[in-house]
Amino acid sequence: MTPPDSPLLIDIAGLELTARERRRLRDPLVGGVILFARNWESRRQLVALVAQMRAVRADLLIMVDHEGGRVQRFRSDGFTALPPMASLGRLWMRDPMAAVQLAGAVGRVLAAELRACGIDLSFTPVVDLDWGRSQVIGDRALHADPRVVALLAQSLMLGMQACGLAHCLKHFPGHGWVQADSHLALPRDTRGLRQILRADASVYGWLRHTARAVMPAHVVYPRVDALAAGFSERWLRQVLREQLGFAGAIISDDLSMQGALEAAGTGSQAVRMALRAGCDLALVCNLAQIDHGAALDAILDDLRLARQNGEWCPDAQAGARRAALLASQPPWVWDELMRDPGYIGALDDLARLA
Repeated sequence: MTPPDSPLLIDIAGLELTARERRRLRDPLVGGVILFARNWESRRQLVALVAQMRAVRADLLIMVDHEGGRVQRFRSDGFTALPPMASLGRLWMRDPMAAVQLAGAVGRVLAAELRACGIDLSFTPVVDLDWGRSQVIGDRALHADPRVVALLAQSLMLGMQACGLAHCLKHFPGHGWVQADSHLALPRDTRGLRQILRADASVYGWLRHTARAVMPAHVVYPRVDALAAGFSERWLRQVLREQLGFAGAIISDDLSMQGALEAAGTGSQAVRMALRAGCDLALVCNLAQIDHGAALDAILDDLRLARQNGEWCPDAQAGARRAALLASQPPWVWDELMRDPGYIGALDDLARLA
């Protein structure tokens, strides 16, 4: 089981682990690794890379941002090209039950292929509403109606669950209204709490019993809190946990994004703020390639010092929430997956959507 004080999710630089990365992954403050397209050359290479990480720490949570459409890290060597989620919403307008069925098929194919490479979690589905305002969300959104979003997301999650892959709803309480891209700036949503809860955030309440993880947005909602949602106890502890009843893991969005740095100042401060606000896991991306990951080592040193000084104390429940995201069954063997009737049937359904 993942130790309770392993809150950092970090990246690695390339196609295999370096000696420095192996040492970093052994640090008990590290709880997992997020993979990117730069970590992909082929299925054989990816399986070998995952095996290298498991050999260092069997309890590492291995993740990828693999939604479909324009956000899909692995696209060749047998991986299915998944449709953008908006295509499911468009199908809903013609045939709701076909859309529910195909959402399950998307989830099943997505999950089966990732599990066949040993991955535990994909950061999907996006449950932001399609307000027609946000370019960074755009066709990643399922629909404009939160009821439709919840139903399609539920079907997608069930398809993933059938293959043993964990999921993460994003971006709480909603990123679809703002126009700014939080990768580049700190967006502000001036709507009030009641309006957000009736629309965008309602999805999280409806899915609270089946959602495994939630990612908060690097967005400020000034009529609710001066802090961005991912740094806000009001949003995470009071609204998401207490009011909406979510009991799964809360995983920060990338704390190296400009939106996070504008709110926190530095990567180390962003990690502390996210954990203190109620995040169980703090995600820091795209630092391993820079100066051999020196910024990651600095963040680890800072968090270690914060724990020693009593400025940060691990949440006793966070370890259990993280452990619940680890795959409980061995991964598929790819050749066996290609003969699995459920997977083949899901591929046939996807061909109809295309």
